[in-house]
Amino acid sequence: MQYMLMCCIDEALWSGLPDAERDSVMNDYHALIQEMVTSGHYRGGARLQSVDSATTLREQNGKVVTLDGPFAESREQLGGFHVVECSDLDEALALARRIPPLRVGGSVEVRPVDPAYRL
Repeated sequence: MQYMLMCCIDEALWSGLPDAERDSVMNDYHALIQEMVTSGHYRGGARLQSVDSATTLREQNGKVVTLDGPFAESREQLGGFHVVECSDLDEALALARRIPPLRVGGSVEVRPVDPAYRL
């Protein structure tokens, strides 16, 4: 079963961390990704650019409207994602618990990928 791990963090909090702490988190992150690749869990993912670069489409009154910024105002923003192959939710949660930004205030949403719509 594939799961998407959606990694969120408050961008202001992240940018306010000392460089050494951010570097430590990212070094640990790269090591975790390499471990997931080696173990066969990792299927793909990416770090996203800042929400300042986001564009959102919505339909209003039958017309598609383009808006600057993320789809919703929230304290945390989606910063990246990973798709992993796991035997069950418990295994996916075990991987998600190891995502380093959790230790500096981030969060990870874990969701199964719907196999009926997988491309």
